[in-house]
This record gives sequence, structure tokens and C-alpha cells, in this order.
Amino acid sequence: MTMLAYLIPAALFLGALGLSGFLWALSSGQYEDLQGAAERILIDCDDDPEC
Repeated sequence: MTMLAYLIPAALFLGALGLSGFLWALSSGQYEDLQGAAERILIDCDDDPEC
């Protein structure tokens, strides 16, 4: 029973940390251009020095 006194606050802290990281990613624009990131992987930059 004593172990739950340590595990429950630790789980709540880690959950809040993950939620705050997700909300930070949303507010900083990490999810703005999902289609562009998916298409950039298909561009071949080996022959183009400007790329």
C-alpha cells in the first residue's frame, strides 16, 4: 500500500509532463504542415546541390 503512495503521484506527474509537451508542440506549430513533411521524403536531393 505504501508503494501506491509513490506510484500514483509519479504517474500523475509523468502524465502531466506528457500532456504539457503535447500542448507545447501544438502551440509551437509542430503539426502545421503534415502534408509537406510527407512529401519531402520523396524528393531526391542527391543530384541537386541546392536541395
